[in-house]
Amino acid sequence: MRDHEVLAAFERIYRADVGAITRFFARRCAEPQVVADLTADTFVRAMTSFATFDARRGTATSWLYGIARHTFAAHLERSARIRDVALKAGGRRELDGDELAELEARIDAERSSRALLARLAELPELEREAVELVHLCGLSPKEAAEALGVPRGAMRTRLYRATARLRAVVDDEVEAR
Repeated sequence: MRDHEVLAAFERIYRADVGAITRFFARRCAEPQVVADLTADTFVRAMTSFATFDARRGTATSWLYGIARHTFAAHLERSARIRDVALKAGGRRELDGDELAELEARIDAERSSRALLARLAELPELEREAVELVHLCGLSPKEAAEALGVPRGAMRTRLYRATARLRAVVDDEVEAR
């Protein structure tokens, strides 16, 4: 593929998935600048590794969610190590009013999803991520399995277990009322 064809293919993927990846981070972060930075970092990582993307191994969307998960994990590790320094550090482009308003709206729109993620916190990590990717991000179980790097059968099992546990929590809450 020629350079301009590669760029065009990546642009199509970017345009198709930038909103979903931004929502992925908006569910995890309430700070618009952090959401913007993580989204940008994800696409920079995707662009630099685009040559390794193989559509036969999975969809571009599941590939991007895998990159987004790693980007967020790296962000959490950095934040845990240098929380105070990171708050004081400049070196990032400040958002203009329109960008800030758009990201605040996306973050507000994901408020209920953040609440759900908080409730999912009691689930084992892979079950929680499986529920999020399938039920919040709209990936198929196959795509979620690809993004998480687990076999499809394991994904089905994780989704079943997570759904059963969540159903039990909701049933307990209904009985408590």
